[in-house]
Amino acid sequence: MSSSHLPPLSSDYVFSVSSSSLIDASRDKVWSILMDFPAYGEWNAFVRSMTLTTPSKEPLPDQTPAEGKHLYMKVNMPPTMEEPGWFGANSAFTIISAMDPENYRVAWKFAGLPSFLLHTERWQALSVDEATGKTKYETIEVFGGIMAYIVKFFSREKLVAGFQAVADALKSRAEQT
Repeated sequence: MSSSHLPPLSSDYVFSVSSSSLIDASRDKVWSILMDFPAYGEWNAFVRSMTLTTPSKEPLPDQTPAEGKHLYMKVNMPPTMEEPGWFGANSAFTIISAMDPENYRVAWKFAGLPSFLLHTERWQALSVDEATGKTKYETIEVFGGIMAYIVKFFSREKLVAGFQAVADALKSRAEQT
């Protein structure tokens, strides 16, 4: 595991997907929503559930995110709050690679295949937009390895829509509550 905690450069990978949103709520409020993994099903049409697990995918009793914990996600592509249909339900198994609450940053890496086949890293960060004083949510995921070309061909546009759906839903939830 790298100790730098700096996001990867997208130019070092096959492709990347990113999104952002300006949110009229404090960083602390947005961070608490982002870190409340059990509540994702209430607001997130893309990532329908996030569960901290053992390496064998057994749910942990403590769902507090921490670096080194495994994370099992159920993802709808395209994003929907409804049942996604036969080909819309997907999952991902990751490891939290960075947890930096002081700087409002979290990252995880794909844990399902050897990295030469597929490796991904997703970062999410919150900052204060200097022009507006609002919270700026930013996320990027980079995709590398041989299978990244397949993911890019078949899923890139769905991932772009999903990332934007997360940014929009996070904004809506933070500004409503």
